[in-house]
Amino acid sequence: MSMIHPVRENDALDDFAVSEFTHAGYTYPVFRLGEGPAVLVIHEVPGITPEVAQFARRVAAAGFTVLMPSLFGVPGRRLTPGYVMQAMAMACVRREFAVMAANRTSPVTDFLRGLSRAAHEELGGAVGVIGMCLTGNFALALALDPWVRAPVLSQPSLPLGVTPRLRRALHLSPQDVARLRQRMDEEQLKVVGLRFTADALCGGSRFRALRERLGPGFEGIEISSKPGNPHGIPPIAHSVVTTDLVDEAGHPTRQALERVLAFFEEMLREPPAPQDIGGGL
Repeated sequence: MSMIHPVRENDALDDFAVSEFTHAGYTYPVFRLGEGPAVLVIHEVPGITPEVAQFARRVAAAGFTVLMPSLFGVPGRRLTPGYVMQAMAMACVRREFAVMAANRTSPVTDFLRGLSRAAHEELGGAVGVIGMCLTGNFALALALDPWVRAPVLSQPSLPLGVTPRLRRALHLSPQDVARLRQRMDEEQLKVVGLRFTADALCGGSRFRALRERLGPGFEGIEISSKPGNPHGIPPIAHSVVTTDLVDEAGHPTRQALERVLAFFEEMLREPPAPQDIGGGL
């Protein structure tokens, strides 16, 4: 898998179309690229960085329509430690991001569910979604809707794990967890999750909780970042398919990226129409 083009230090996003979308009292710009089934790319902290934009281009190049709302930050601005801290502080005080809520999701997911529904109504067929970091668990809320068929949680970090209880929480009400599990059992819906094993923001207890509550339909991909791991991944690695992606054949982050794209392909393409065998009458 080759790069679409080198990651830019600051990305103008000039290959994306952009328009505003309003739903549930919220209005955000949405960047759009590609053709095919819809995939919502929900960016991580601090915003749509060049690495997030590059991931979105990969999804579009694989044959999907990417819809990427800008929920915070400056679209295309490069990642720096100061920018991350600024964006995290802003998200922590905004009411649409309930960063400490264990048993309910952030209000902004109402906007995202409206966007996924609009994509389904425009393009038809199923919709995929990937949330990352602070938005990672949002994919669970969107998967409550029947048109969402390919939810991916990349390093899901809410609620912030300041206590053991919060580290096991899913940022979703018990009733919604039960509804999601029912859908997974009855419709064979799958959920894919990604994390680094030494990631303090998305610890192993959260993935254990996902396996316990979602059952065999949850596919957890955990990449070793412990000291001495064979690929030299640092313990501070966090963003599996963006900032910490190593674009080399056989590298576990590249394999995780390829699995995400294959998951979208498996779940979002319409099965081919049955072909008559032996000709018609």
